[in-house]
Amino acid sequence: MAGELIGRDALERIIQRAAELQAGEQDIGEGLTEPELLALGQDVGIPSRYLRQALLEEQTRPPVEARGGLMAWLVGPGRLSAQRVVAGEPTAVDRALSHWMQQEELLQVKRRYPDQTTWEPKVGAFASIQRALGSGGRRFALARAAEVAGRVTPLESGFCHVQLVADVRNGRTQRLAGASTLLGVGTAATGALWLMGLLAPFPFLPLLILGPAAAAILRSHRAQHEHIQIGLEQVLDRLERGEIKPGHALPGQQASPLLRIAEEIRTLINPR
Repeated sequence: MAGELIGRDALERIIQRAAELQAGEQDIGEGLTEPELLALGQDVGIPSRYLRQALLEEQTRPPVEARGGLMAWLVGPGRLSAQRVVAGEPTAVDRALSHWMQQEELLQVKRRYPDQTTWEPKVGAFASIQRALGSGGRRFALARAAEVAGRVTPLESGFCHVQLVADVRNGRTQRLAGASTLLGVGTAATGALWLMGLLAPFPFLPLLILGPAAAAILRSHRAQHEHIQIGLEQVLDRLERGEIKPGHALPGQQASPLLRIAEEIRTLINPR
């Protein structure tokens, strides 16, 4: 057991449980003030920087939106969002985020507003080839959204709040069109069979077959939305870990699309 490797999931549970046990020895009453929370963090060995970041994330957490009803279950939301508090100055974080979206997610700037930037999928042969190649097993899921908006809001010194919102109504419109077509065909076929007296007493058989197929088309949003949601979270993960550097956005450091495609083809042919 001493030399056995502890898995990541088990490690997270152990650390969380140990923190709960340590915090349980403290009398917190109805709650703690921010200084008391930082002092408690010192007692359990959590650096104040991480506690401040977690506290800011809690303070900027949006209220949970209630989504109910059959249509909401079938077609899914029109927008997906993810947000995180990251360390860094807003200008540098915004510049790094914009560079990553354009170079690594195959998006292009759509509009620049005073408080946010929006991107849309790149068009053209080079972008299509890069998405088709899927270098490194990447899905380029954000390029499936009609638009991705990014907002960087300054908080206290050294921290900022980053919110990403993906507009996925384009996929919902396509699914609604496909489902409506199937339902229309099923209804027309049922009506024709009813009038002609065929398949009696089962004239509703086409509608019974195509109805569930239409519902399946609508519910197919789950996998696509999951990929886009993961894509948003992965961008925030890289920002949080400092993997996206502001210096990468300096002019003259961007490889041409042709060279990038050539490198991806070479990697596919010879992974080593």
